[in-house]
Amino acid sequence: MCGQVLMNVVRSHLKDLDYSVVQQCMHCGLCLPTCPTYDATKLERNSPRGRIALMRAIADGRLEPTKAFADEMYFCLGCLACMSACPAGVNYAELFEHARAEAEQSGAQNSTKRNFIRAFTLRWLFMDLSRLQWVGRALRLYQQLGLQTLVRRSGILKLLPKRLRELEAMTPTVQDRFSSELISPVTPAVGAGKYRVAVLTGCAQDLIFSDVNRDTVEVLARNGCEVITPPEQHCCGSLHAHNGEWELAQQLARKNIDGFPPEQFNAIITNAGGCGSHLKHYAKLLAGDGAYEKRAHEWDRKVNDIHEWLVEIGIQPPRNAQPAQTVTYHESCHLCHGQKVTTQPRQLLKAIPNLKLVELPESNWCCGSAGIYNLIQPEMANDLLDRKLKHIKSTNAQVVATGNPGCLLQIINGAARDGLKLRVVHPVTLLAEAYRRGK
Repeated sequence: MCGQVLMNVVRSHLKDLDYSVVQQCMHCGLCLPTCPTYDATKLERNSPRGRIALMRAIADGRLEPTKAFADEMYFCLGCLACMSACPAGVNYAELFEHARAEAEQSGAQNSTKRNFIRAFTLRWLFMDLSRLQWVGRALRLYQQLGLQTLVRRSGILKLLPKRLRELEAMTPTVQDRFSSELISPVTPAVGAGKYRVAVLTGCAQDLIFSDVNRDTVEVLARNGCEVITPPEQHCCGSLHAHNGEWELAQQLARKNIDGFPPEQFNAIITNAGGCGSHLKHYAKLLAGDGAYEKRAHEWDRKVNDIHEWLVEIGIQPPRNAQPAQTVTYHESCHLCHGQKVTTQPRQLLKAIPNLKLVELPESNWCCGSAGIYNLIQPEMANDLLDRKLKHIKSTNAQVVATGNPGCLLQIINGAARDGLKLRVVHPVTLLAEAYRRGK
């Protein structure tokens, strides 16, 4: 009809969210001392309470999702320390994801450069892990041929802007082999098998820490588990959900449920704290999906962090053939605040003979990695890393254990930058090594 304007109804993530979630916050302020960004700036808008007030204003229609709103949502680490402190049980994780989705939907931060980076990474590279492995192989060749060393020694990097030099220094070392080349699709239990479990090998974990995946499978087999590790897997979707790509996160959740039918396993195991926190909430992500919602509830029930599962079934103690070592433990934010897995990693470490566990001051304070936070907010991330390294040095530990690939890489890079002689390792690797020595 001439002159008629047809408009698509655009979903608002915050306005359409269950309002009870938005109004839970009592503004008591008990979250303030736990928030790294508020601790650094002492500005109300940089606190969980301040951010929730902004979210509620949008849900109420009193505020539009402006660039200032989007910038604030991306200044938040998403560490979820506020959830551990909150007496009202505010689900900040859900609010945080919907707020970033609202920010992306508004286009407030759009630019040609940003749009290209997001299209390449979130919408192309991490939607098909064969593409990510292709990039990993190219980077591995670049490193193994000595080209990276040559470039770094040539001085040519000094011609680059400071931020590009910092990003280049953070380039991870790609493993010689990916998980599918290290792990059989089916690994039988050692001795009597009591459980059938599946292992998620992850994205960055597969490229940079595939040895941790191998150690995870070995430890599970030694603890009475038949382990299924499909060679072709998908990203868990946490990267997408935490960066406003809600629909892509849903697509990946469906693929994972199809690839790991939850009814076939006693447990679905993840060894990455950040991924696990997202993986345990597929039912919320797929609410209203007639084909997947019921299966998503079963999926959530079956997903277990590796430390959590081993303690539940009972860790087989390694034989006493280990050299003495002093270890401190840094808690991945999403493992301790998101999944509430805090005692189990310590129990795993204490099960290793001759291992002395020294508590790390502020062990559950963010290291600054926080997904891609160290890439998009380098100044705050570096401040948090410096704070973390200061506490690590105070323990005089030779080894730092942590259960998340982002934390591992952040502390490894920080130690290399400062010339610290530290071994940074996943707790399950220490247990796997103890089993091997015990042979």
